[in-house]
Amino acid sequence: MSDARPHSETTMASPAPPDRIVAIDALRGFDMFWIVGATALVRALEPLGNSAPIETLTTQLRHVEWEGCRFYDIIFPLFVFLMGASSVFSLSRLVETQGRGAAYPRLLRRAALIYVLGLIFSGASSHDGGPEMFRFVGVLQRIAICYLAGGLLFLNFKFRGLATIAVGILVSYWAILKFVPVPGVGAGVLTPTGNYAAYIDRLYLPGFKYAGDYDPEGLLSTFPAIVTGLLGIFAGMLFRNPEFSPQRRVAWLALGGVLGVALGWLWSFDFPLIKKIWTSSYVLYSAGWSALLLAFFYLVIDIGKCGIWARPFVWIGMNPITIYMVNRVVGFEELVRRVVHRPVVESLGSVGEPLVALLSLGLAIALARLLYRRGIFLRV
Repeated sequence: MSDARPHSETTMASPAPPDRIVAIDALRGFDMFWIVGATALVRALEPLGNSAPIETLTTQLRHVEWEGCRFYDIIFPLFVFLMGASSVFSLSRLVETQGRGAAYPRLLRRAALIYVLGLIFSGASSHDGGPEMFRFVGVLQRIAICYLAGGLLFLNFKFRGLATIAVGILVSYWAILKFVPVPGVGAGVLTPTGNYAAYIDRLYLPGFKYAGDYDPEGLLSTFPAIVTGLLGIFAGMLFRNPEFSPQRRVAWLALGGVLGVALGWLWSFDFPLIKKIWTSSYVLYSAGWSALLLAFFYLVIDIGKCGIWARPFVWIGMNPITIYMVNRVVGFEELVRRVVHRPVVESLGSVGEPLVALLSLGLAIALARLLYRRGIFLRV
């Protein structure tokens, strides 16, 4: 595992490809920061007052019901985007040191392990061993599929081929949902149960479905999610290209981000932003914001060397799936509540729940820091 410190560049005219971009780790940690406790903390603060900033923030930290996009709706695609960017570094190093043939078994092993972890930690819906015991799709399962598909494509196609595949998937997905009729409903119906992706889930997706008769990480919507990972791969290829100076990387990331947000917003007038079926407009819009965030983090941390504020994010970002699984299996809030019992929380009045949320977030950061300081980076 390479050091988490920024790699020093050589000349501005021809910089060497960086071994690690700290901004990627920091942004990944920033993404996980909201999942493992920061969101709960903000929501716990809401009853303390009718502050407009808190109210606005709590609104942004809730998913939209169906159509539209808030900050919380970008957290998952941001992780997939960063996973794609990171895979460029790991796969490129593996190809350079051991050859292309060594990359395929690693891709398959890691994807399979992440998928199995998804079955274990987000899949069980009953304990009777019945046909709906497992949720065969989910957050980790989608990450596994996007990682595998993106890695295989990266190893076998150059930029032009990858771009063609990405455009083809987004346009094809739009065409299917707009023009292929759902029996008894018709074509182009983008309601939760009337869209073609939900119809495919009802027909072919076994096991437990998170939304009842369809799943937000369902079969057909996984294809545009793969494109989210591919767009992250383009960012990783930009960082690995020795012809680009750090400043040019920021400029291209920012330009790509603005274009993604603009194109996604424009496309949404015909094909709405809907996270639960991962519409093509949503892919571009969320990836655009992901690129803009990455440009900002890279400019401030790797170029500006102002990374002290981001250290907790780096700690989390170096062990994201470990922190995620600990939170899912054990629960940082549950651990805090075992120590700070309900009567104690209630005796503190309105500050009780914010205190629990703050301690839970602090526990997550402390664990991430411990793993980081001990040099323990658990990779599945």
